[in-house]
Amino acid sequence: MLDEQEYDASVVALASGARVISVVNQKGGVGKTTTAINLGTALAACDKSVLLIDLDPQGNASTGLGIPKSARSRDIYAVLTDDMPVDTAITKTIIPGLDVIPSSMNLSGAEIELVNMEQREFRLNTALAAMTGQYDYILIDCPPSLGLLTLNALVASDAVLVPLQCEFYALEGLSHLLNTIKRVKQHLNPRLEIQGVVLTMFDRRNNLSEAVAADVRSHLGDKVYMTVIPRNVRISEAPSHGKPVIVYDMRCPGAQAYIHLASEVMKRERSLAA
Repeated sequence: MLDEQEYDASVVALASGARVISVVNQKGGVGKTTTAINLGTALAACDKSVLLIDLDPQGNASTGLGIPKSARSRDIYAVLTDDMPVDTAITKTIIPGLDVIPSSMNLSGAEIELVNMEQREFRLNTALAAMTGQYDYILIDCPPSLGLLTLNALVASDAVLVPLQCEFYALEGLSHLLNTIKRVKQHLNPRLEIQGVVLTMFDRRNNLSEAVAADVRSHLGDKVYMTVIPRNVRISEAPSHGKPVIVYDMRCPGAQAYIHLASEVMKRERSLAA
């Protein structure tokens, strides 16, 4: 989907000052949505104002934040394809400081509709550029693919956060993703950087998890967060209650891990701003 050409579209940091971070992995089932909603919750708990954009047609982030399907008529699909002002699509969540632009099944056809639109890779960037300055962070939960929806997210973002499952094939798809990020930075969005890689579904009882973690760190060095997200039954239970695990059970290991991850993310953001 990435055109090999330079664009004039002046991709710049948002006038609102919000930092835009895409949570991306083209492989499903790696903890991407779980990371997006719990990182957003943890940042909000640290008195940061956060907007989470659910860019996945499955709408799991919306469900995980307790947004019923009946409340998703104003969604990210309308923003991308119908030029709905982004401010009008924002929905409050149960977490103070955390808002969401929900997804719906309408978004499943957006990839096809975007193909013939002008500046198709810049639709989300243009929408966000018109926002007022009410957020510190905008997190984008991307679909498990590298199509036009994910490309829109990368073009609109300052940084990328990659959840990586601790399994044997963890590094196989990562090289393709890193190459895509490099090409987007070169041709479409020169400000795009990798915020970090977070290891998910880590099981300390399993030698494979330790081996994968060591392998990933040897390849990517300090791009890998020190925090690892453990396999934790409370993380799995939380979405069925429409709550982030930090709200569902703040004391469980999974919730504590996401709190530590938020601390690392903010520390890296401060170092970038210095």
